[in-house]
Amino acid sequence: MQSLPILVIGSTGKTGRRVAQRLAECGYAVRHGSRTSTTPFDWDQPETWVKALSGVSAVYISYFPDLAFPGAPEKIKMLTEFAGAADIKRLVLLSGRGETYAQRCEDIVRGCGLDYTLIRASWFAQNFSEGYLRDPMFDGVIPLPAGDVREPIVDVDDIADVAVAALTEDRHSGELYEITGPRLLSFTEVAEALSNSTKCEIRYTPVTFEQFHASMTEIGGEMIADVFTGICREVLDGRNAWLGDGVQRALGREPRDFVDFCHAASASGAWSLDSFDR
Repeated sequence: MQSLPILVIGSTGKTGRRVAQRLAECGYAVRHGSRTSTTPFDWDQPETWVKALSGVSAVYISYFPDLAFPGAPEKIKMLTEFAGAADIKRLVLLSGRGETYAQRCEDIVRGCGLDYTLIRASWFAQNFSEGYLRDPMFDGVIPLPAGDVREPIVDVDDIADVAVAALTEDRHSGELYEITGPRLLSFTEVAEALSNSTKCEIRYTPVTFEQFHASMTEIGGEMIADVFTGICREVLDGRNAWLGDGVQRALGREPRDFVDFCHAASASGAWSLDSFDR
């Protein structure tokens, strides 16, 4: 498989960027799958898919912005059909824990007749350093409709490591990996860890779903707000308050702790002290 490139769909995203970088560092040829890449891939333009899939050995699939979006299962099914026609040998799908539409997409990949690995990930630690919760942190708050729910927050670097292994090693064929962090955290504990690393006071502020929807509307518009509020309603009910063993099974090591993520993000300059409202 090493003689053919590996297509990384979403190669500019949180996981895809890391997957592409790790593959290249390991000596694999990488085809970047984004709207602006040399060989473009656009989820909304299936005419770009044939060329992007041509002549690759495996595909990492991350769906932007989320598998819960309307039309995602239909596009995943169409992609598997294109992949089969292109004689691609292996698919690795990034999915979300506890999400109905994500698991529907998993079933599509599982039943498509191609070799596959499913990576079902918990809440991303990098939402606080690269995602939509970064800016509220600078105001000293984490506003979420999560109540007292505890989450096994995962470092995206662990997801990338598992994805690279699944793309390049035969032993992951047919596996479903539940990828989580090593312990359950309340968002109050998350705020404490972030405060300790940034040396700035950050508080978890529970909000209603209606308040969350209003803030997301300001960030991304009505459709984005509808989908992400729906996801929160679905998964922030305690259903994910247990630990997976996907990192251990796939890589033979423990997952990274959220505190270690905080220290690394702080050391990398992800949170400039000048940005905080102190």
